Amino acid sequence: MAARAWSLNRDIQTKRTAWKALQIHHKKMKEIHLLDLFAHDPVRGERMAAEGAGLYLDYSKNRITYQTLKLLIALAEESGLQGRIDAMFRGERVNITEKRPALHVALRAPKGTSAYVDGRNVVPQVHAVLDRMAHFGERVRTGEWKGYTGKRIRNVVNIGAGGSHLGPLLATQALRHYADPFLTFRFVASVDASAFAEAVRDLDPAETLFIISCKTFNTIDTMSNACTAREWLVSGLKTDKESVAKHLVAVSANVAEATQFGIATGNIFEFWDWVGGRYSLCSAVGLAAMLAIGEKRFGEMLDGFHQMDMHYLATPFQRNLPVLMGLLSIWYNDLFGAQSFAILPYEQYLERLPAYLQQLIMGSNGKHVTLIGTDVIQPTSPVCWGDSGANGQHSFFQLLHQGTRLVPCDFIAFAEPLRSYGRHQEMLMANAFAQTAALAFGKTAEQVKAEGTPDWLVPHRLFAGNRPSNTILAQQLTPESFGKLVALYEHSVHTQAVIWNINPFDQWGVELGQDLATTILPELQCSDDKPLQHDSSTSTLIRRYRSMRRRPEQPCDG
Repeated sequence: MAARAWSLNRDIQTKRTAWKALQIHHKKMKEIHLLDLFAHDPVRGERMAAEGAGLYLDYSKNRITYQTLKLLIALAEESGLQGRIDAMFRGERVNITEKRPALHVALRAPKGTSAYVDGRNVVPQVHAVLDRMAHFGERVRTGEWKGYTGKRIRNVVNIGAGGSHLGPLLATQALRHYADPFLTFRFVASVDASAFAEAVRDLDPAETLFIISCKTFNTIDTMSNACTAREWLVSGLKTDKESVAKHLVAVSANVAEATQFGIATGNIFEFWDWVGGRYSLCSAVGLAAMLAIGEKRFGEMLDGFHQMDMHYLATPFQRNLPVLMGLLSIWYNDLFGAQSFAILPYEQYLERLPAYLQQLIMGSNGKHVTLIGTDVIQPTSPVCWGDSGANGQHSFFQLLHQGTRLVPCDFIAFAEPLRSYGRHQEMLMANAFAQTAALAFGKTAEQVKAEGTPDWLVPHRLFAGNRPSNTILAQQLTPESFGKLVALYEHSVHTQAVIWNINPFDQWGVELGQDLATTILPELQCSDDKPLQHDSSTSTLIRRYRSMRRRPEQPCDG
């Protein structure tokens, strides 16, 4: 009973002593400007920084004092954060609605270590799959693995959804500097036929391998695309379904269904129900990344994840990067009412990071009930958005600087470039550092007037400042630093979930629309005049679609 005590806690955030103290403190802080905070503490930029697992976090440009930090850490302690971290790492069933552990940290545990699920050490099992992935990847990369016609594989198409799409997509794009230039990678998630058509439009079926990544192997969108891939291969290779086995592999927890689909058992890479989809990149879901960067680099990525895992598990909260970032997000989301925050990587290879983090953050913490099923009474997940910072400066940064909404920002930058051309890297970093300073300190009316600006134009060129940001700085974008960065956000999300007393590991919110789609699909495919049992809007849309769709009429089943 004691091991599960954390999940039965009926305490809510707003009843905690530290929360009440934070509310009082916020009333004093909400009008204080960052200009004043820096003026009163000349070494603030040095002192309000932390380093862990090789990442440097500057959090000095946040609207906080040392008292704010003290109160936020007290809130984490009162919320039982360390106990919840320990429970997750021990493999307890912290995903209480699905009665499962959330042991993604075991996916990157080194050989010889232990992580237990129901009393069984799963690390050997994890490494057995990693070894199979590495062996398969080497066969593809060297050309030993050949397709039906004897040609070597040049193209890899990953078919998945959610984490089975966004994870390998992010990793292969973020680490493409290290990828095998002989191989081309494409990704299909949407059931929109255009997505599949564009992914394969210039590919030779004889040189193409499909990775079908689906935990259950019955997700309708993924399996529709998988069937289309199989038909495309059969048509292009002018053969039968049984002969395309060299062009299809699967990543799934449902070996029986994958085998039934026609994939050879030896070409099925297992992952487990104690890993959530959006936390699964380090499992066989990352097979495309393994093919792209090879076993050594993939191992370096896993090591980066593991280093951040150990930092989160063992570092005091005052210096714990994921904890600090999670608590700062709570500060702005719940007390300042910030409804969104921006992810701004100043590294073009990370342009897909905001899309990946959208699923991680909003899929995990977009919840309205606590662990015990009561309504939450404070805002939970903010909206996550962003883009490459160098591109965003010329579009949405206008809103960040002069808009009416408070949008905290995370700037991500690297000291060493992957490509070096003249002064490009210094220009990129100058922009990143300048933007954080401009957001924080702005430009006063006096400064604008001193530049010779006419009075009527002054309000338009005024920058209020006091816009908070974090800066995350690493040496270079490598597989190792990439793993650290993703794990940093995973654990920051977990920190926030603990404060809100919600379950970040389930995802029931994606199911209702999918269930309704299953009902509507056959109604769109037929032309009967039988009454539709939907609301008037949905029924009208179905009838209008039928009338507009140019296709042979089919009778409705039963």
